[in-house]
Amino acid sequence: MSTPAQPRPPGILTGLLVGILIALPVIAIFFALNALVALPALPINVMDWLPNNLPNDLLNFGKQTMADVLIALNIGRLDQVAKIAEGIIGTATLFGLIVLAIVAVFGIARTQKGPPRRDTHRPDRWAGARCAARPDVRQPAAGAVPERANALLIDSAYIMGMLVGSGLIAGLIYDRLTRLPETNSEIAASAERLNRRQFLVRVGGSTATLTVAGAVVSLLRSAGAVEPVEEIVAPDSPTPSGPVEVVGMSDDFTAAPGTRSEYTPLEEHYRIDIVSRPPEIDAATWALSMTGLVNNPQAFTLDQLRAMDSVSQFVTLSCISNSIGGDLISTTKWTGVKMQDLVALADPQPEATYLKITSADGFDEYVNLDLIREDERIILAYAWDDRPLLQKHGFPVRIYIPNHYGMKQPKWITHMEFVPEWEEGYWVRRGWSASALVQTTSVVDTVASDSVFEQDGTTYVPIGGIAYSGSRGISRVEVSIDEGAGCRPRSSRR
Repeated sequence: MSTPAQPRPPGILTGLLVGILIALPVIAIFFALNALVALPALPINVMDWLPNNLPNDLLNFGKQTMADVLIALNIGRLDQVAKIAEGIIGTATLFGLIVLAIVAVFGIARTQKGPPRRDTHRPDRWAGARCAARPDVRQPAAGAVPERANALLIDSAYIMGMLVGSGLIAGLIYDRLTRLPETNSEIAASAERLNRRQFLVRVGGSTATLTVAGAVVSLLRSAGAVEPVEEIVAPDSPTPSGPVEVVGMSDDFTAAPGTRSEYTPLEEHYRIDIVSRPPEIDAATWALSMTGLVNNPQAFTLDQLRAMDSVSQFVTLSCISNSIGGDLISTTKWTGVKMQDLVALADPQPEATYLKITSADGFDEYVNLDLIREDERIILAYAWDDRPLLQKHGFPVRIYIPNHYGMKQPKWITHMEFVPEWEEGYWVRRGWSASALVQTTSVVDTVASDSVFEQDGTTYVPIGGIAYSGSRGISRVEVSIDEGAGCRPRSSRR
């Protein structure tokens, strides 16, 4: 009886192919189950993990480089395309890690000594799993609330199961590719026996099916994921019940044709976050706690905040990363409660000098209590444009601090603590500005050459744009087209 020739063990290239065939459906399944039952989408978690763990210099270089590239490409609003780019980076990172791990499985298994396994022996189906990537899944921190701890435990078990399962599948595929029949007669009796190429083709077909199915489910759920306000907020009326003071914008100005809108529609307001997906907070169970160095600790529900005296003001907010002429700047109407009133209710002790604000997305920032006492424009906002805050814009509450960029203004706020001294907030710890004061900027959007007109024998060319200087205001913008020799503005806009 002759012995069939031993096939060569699968090599690194085969491992690369198998890694791709496994990584694609795994990522699609992550997104599909996230869309269907809100389980974690690990590619998004990877992207959220990177900024919190990369060295500051590398993080800042990466963010600036990505912004410069997206601005140069000019393929859409920077905040929107940046979110898409972050998702692609997270997905590509996880894809690469899974593929590399499976290549390592094949590489290590290939170096193992000993005769090839035969059908008469039980294949070592765990060989690949022992070499599979071991994910660094964070466990719940000690002292966390039980509900959060349980959620973290479930999420961690799910992620671990998916990744370990990927390793098991890689091991099974390796075993199948290296398995030999016992005798030549078995080969003759098995006319339909698959060779490696046919086997990998079938694996590829299964991969394509799972990947397409997962992608379709995720896209369909995403396409239907409109953010209805009624499902996000408590069922009571979203309008403030107390007296409302409105300050800000006038309507006695006509902009030059082609000038960007002075007021930003809510759906177009820019959004820059530290997480890829906004936190989901239940209004029915949420409460804002105010603790620390206070005589009267507080816990406000959303209904209680809405019942207080309110103030509405037109606010221009800009991202510190906004380039000159960029679109990371928006203006809308904010409604909320004066922080002065909330601080007075808590009655801080003399040792309290700062307010530490913590958000559901892990963001934190410090606000000087003296600044709050001096500036009544600082508000805790729960509505924009006479509508409750959208989930993506900070529901249920966010703070507004005049004359500062958005990096100093937390949203999705859950806790405020009165503390004795200032510490570095989220972005300051990463090397960004400690004060983040707004810098004056002026941008020409349009020279309306098609709208030239004459008045009192003088020809005028409408020029439109924006000027922004935080809470300091703009009294006049002058435009020169002849190096200041004789050109003067016809009108100005504060």
